[in-house]
Amino acid sequence: MNTHSKPSSQFSLLGQRRFAPFFWTQFLGAANDNISKFALTVMVTYQLQLHWLPPAQAGLVIAALFILPFVLFSATSGQLADKYEKSRLMRFVKSFEIAIMAVALWGFWQGQVAVLLACVFMMGMHSTLFGPVKFAYLPQQLNEQEITGGNGMVEMGTFVAIILGNLLGGLLIALPEVGALYTGIACLGVAVLGRLAAQFVPHSPAPDPALRINWNPFTETWRNLRLARENIVVFRSLLGISWMWFFGVVFLANFPTFAKEVLHGNEHVASLLLVVFSVGVGVGALLCELLSRRHVEIGLVPMGAIGMTAFAVDLYFASRGLAPSGLQSVPVFLSQAAHWRVLIDLGLLALFTGLYSVPMYALIQLRSQPSHRARIIAANNILNALFMVASSLLAGILLGAGFTVPEVFLAAGIANAAMALYITLLMPEYLLRFIAFIASRLVYRFKLRGDENIPTQGAAVLVCNHVSFVDAVLLMAASPRPICFLMDHRIFAQPVLGWLFRLAKAIPIASQKDDPATYERAFAQARQVLAEGDLVCIFPEGGITRDGELQPFKGGVMKLLEGQPQLPVVPLALQNLWGSFFSRVERGEAMVKPFRRGLFSRVGLVAGTPLKAGEVTLERLRGEIAGLLRT
Repeated sequence: MNTHSKPSSQFSLLGQRRFAPFFWTQFLGAANDNISKFALTVMVTYQLQLHWLPPAQAGLVIAALFILPFVLFSATSGQLADKYEKSRLMRFVKSFEIAIMAVALWGFWQGQVAVLLACVFMMGMHSTLFGPVKFAYLPQQLNEQEITGGNGMVEMGTFVAIILGNLLGGLLIALPEVGALYTGIACLGVAVLGRLAAQFVPHSPAPDPALRINWNPFTETWRNLRLARENIVVFRSLLGISWMWFFGVVFLANFPTFAKEVLHGNEHVASLLLVVFSVGVGVGALLCELLSRRHVEIGLVPMGAIGMTAFAVDLYFASRGLAPSGLQSVPVFLSQAAHWRVLIDLGLLALFTGLYSVPMYALIQLRSQPSHRARIIAANNILNALFMVASSLLAGILLGAGFTVPEVFLAAGIANAAMALYITLLMPEYLLRFIAFIASRLVYRFKLRGDENIPTQGAAVLVCNHVSFVDAVLLMAASPRPICFLMDHRIFAQPVLGWLFRLAKAIPIASQKDDPATYERAFAQARQVLAEGDLVCIFPEGGITRDGELQPFKGGVMKLLEGQPQLPVVPLALQNLWGSFFSRVERGEAMVKPFRRGLFSRVGLVAGTPLKAGEVTLERLRGEIAGLLRT
């Protein structure tokens, strides 16, 4: 993991060599994809009459040719990205783009549509080769606190590039007489700029240089999926991202028809819908760093899914019953209040799509094994392509069966709710992080200090004072990784919290005197978690404080550390929770007076410098936490 110090914001990454050349390389590549594709679509639709490629089919054929290489060559591209140094691969791919665009220049100039279709296929291959390199490069150069912001910048840049590429391609190809030539020159020029940017991408060593390439795409695709399935959270996140593309394509592919037949707008209104959607995704992607406080916050995924469904459903209601009219220009379209609701729904739907996707990309990058990270991302690209094709086919079937476009949008929103529920049930970590996210931002104003002391990799024991019934929830919000909690077995009897902690796979523990078997079993399970390289948290006071003071520590923490002298032990101190609804302040009882301190009361967590287990004593550990409570 990269250990660069974190910048002041995600935008400051654009001033650093480890990110800026890479960002502009991928930005220019995405723009060039869309300049060439959109210009070719306009050329075939408006300027040429081809009996073998009817205008109504041009967009579908071009999209299919671009996606096909993702299915055929993603498995090979993932292997290449794991085997070879990444800046070298980027430069090769961008040189390949120059060659493609040199041919495309001739194709545009001469009006050779067959040649341009071949170039679309080759640009799909260019993007197929670049995708695994792109997403495997980020975790090599950015640390855990930067990777959400970095992914947000890439997502934002990609959608801005889509907008600019479509606008530039449409404007250039429409120029009388010289439009095709100027389009070809622009494509070649953007490719050259991308190659120049790639020249400054820093060295990123190959994670598996001894890898032997398997050139069979079918067997390698299956092997990549098996690699992904080794980490079930990663694999299900791949499916979650692919579902996002399934959902998004329903809207993107139907904007022209939606604009013309439902909104009664001209082709510029269809472009406006694309701009609103792209800006929405970009804004949502950028918001991820702010909302996640620089960590990979997968609690945003359920929030994103809720917003996607809510605004897809409202888009259906907003677009019903619009008065028929002739095709309207953008100014006329915007002069009607009913249309603003449609645009707001579309923009917010896209914003929540950005919130949904960025944390999942970051999670995959962080939790995939570095030696085959690019191959897992390649498997994701294959799944994305298959889901997009399936989405287009299913939407086409629904439209052919008599569904209107708004009804297809409604079906997508309902299906998204069902899928979100299914994913949440399969992956409780998403739900737990969402609950922790809400608790730490809405119930409390939660301030975290010393978060760099909470390990992002490897086993460690977290030791914390115990103030309330929601201590574990706040610790979940503070940690970039799942935590396995050793918790008093009596808390599992609480109606809601008990269910939550069972979902979190917390380990129930009883005192050795009351239940020796449960006591021994709890420590055996906790040691197994540590052996697997994960985090364990223990509350050494043995119960929730009844007077707000730090209680004497019991010996269980020392039992957990036995025989592991190098194991990191991180002291943690929860501050200002005493007196809240979830602490024992009413005759020793908690949860008696709702809103005792109102909403948004200030609480905090301070993480101290890790200690080595071999240096820890109960007295020292208690002293460390007492000192943190006073800071």
